[in-house]
Amino acid sequence: MAKQMYHQLNPLIRLKENELLTPDVFQQLLEAKDFKKIEGVLAATVYNRYLDDNFPKDFEKALNQELLSTFEELAEAAPDRYLVWVYTMRYTLHNLKVFTKAFYVGENYDHLYLPDGLFSMEELKHAVETGISSELPENILRSIAKVKAYMEESHILQGIDVIYDRHFLKEQRRLGETLGYPELLEEIIAFIDLTNLVTTLRCLEQGRSQGFMSTVLSSSGSIEKSQWMSFAEKSLSELTAFILSSAYGDLLAPVFDGDAIDYARLDVIKDNYLTGMYEKARTTAFGPLPLLAFLNAKDIEVKNLRLILVGKRSGFTKEQLQERMRVTYDV
Repeated sequence: MAKQMYHQLNPLIRLKENELLTPDVFQQLLEAKDFKKIEGVLAATVYNRYLDDNFPKDFEKALNQELLSTFEELAEAAPDRYLVWVYTMRYTLHNLKVFTKAFYVGENYDHLYLPDGLFSMEELKHAVETGISSELPENILRSIAKVKAYMEESHILQGIDVIYDRHFLKEQRRLGETLGYPELLEEIIAFIDLTNLVTTLRCLEQGRSQGFMSTVLSSSGSIEKSQWMSFAEKSLSELTAFILSSAYGDLLAPVFDGDAIDYARLDVIKDNYLTGMYEKARTTAFGPLPLLAFLNAKDIEVKNLRLILVGKRSGFTKEQLQERMRVTYDV
């Protein structure tokens, strides 16, 4: 895909970057004592449109709508809407997990739907129920078929997550290679490596077998899947030593304290690291990276805003919220 195809899209991205909440705005939100003060800060931002009487108790709907509007607008403007899907695919797979479980247990989980900007709730539910879709890519339909085959032999819902997660990472790597942008592929591979790393840590803590690890780990990262699996027979300290000696060692050193692992901090560091990789794209004049960098920035913005709103309602201190917030960039 020629980089010059983005000569009209990237100026739009630069304009939309100016709508992002700045670090100063987030600081004001952290200082706000109540929802009235929060609404006063948000009144001067793009979130002003959602500030009605229901906002304090219904802000989740507002945040989802803001993401949906952003994803839909950029999917429409991009030369290839599947570039937006490189980022929002995580929401597609989340939705498939939700609707698949709802289908097999006979319950309604519609409230857990997260917009991806490409595929509607109705389309995803139809695909789960019938295995057919004129919108979803063939690889995703194959993952739905694999889940169906699995559920015909087992009633363990955890297997649904495992199958979809593995297909998600495989599809990410395939798209990264197909699109042909080295910087994008580098980010995708780092995302897969860090996902495998967290999965392996969890498996060791839970005493999982090598066979189980084989089903939940991805073979699409830069560190061989067999390398991660080899730690099934080893101690957590040996895995920690391997991680600290890897390319991610310096990044993740603050997470480990002996055999204690700070998973909350690990999640924040992981997100911040990937944001840093995207941020390099802000100075790129052509190609899809500014689009993906903006999608990441918007997603992080909504995560931080949700954290503050939920935290204020739950009585979290400013310091507790700050240590959980993801890095944003100042436009």
